[in-house]
Amino acid sequence: MTILLFVMLGLFIFMMFRRNKKTQQQQTQLQSKFAPGVEVMTSFGLYGRIVEIDEEENKVLLELSPGNTATVHRQAVTKIVEPVVAAEEPAVVPDDASSLTTETVDSPAPAADEPRNETPDETLRRLNDEGKKDS
Repeated sequence: MTILLFVMLGLFIFMMFRRNKKTQQQQTQLQSKFAPGVEVMTSFGLYGRIVEIDEEENKVLLELSPGNTATVHRQAVTKIVEPVVAAEEPAVVPDDASSLTTETVDSPAPAADEPRNETPDETLRRLNDEGKKDS
């Protein structure tokens, strides 16, 4: 039983070191891609463009917007932002199903925002009839 416990503990420690090593390799690979002009995101959510890299002090100068810069630690830059490729314009799809029917309507119903010319009695009658259709 104790042998199984030591094997499990050894496996746990091995997996922990392996995960840390993979994380370090990914971070090193990412930092090798850093160069002036690259769009990046920091670990605290700031987006900017790299202006300058100070290798000796592990600092990166980011331009957040034209004229505004921030100096951050090199490890705070966690992601390179890929430029968004402009997609083709989507096909125009109508909001209603009127384009799906081929028959024409002789007298179109008034639009919802168009005022109706009816008396209050006609309005009550119409609303009562619509309520009966729904049930």
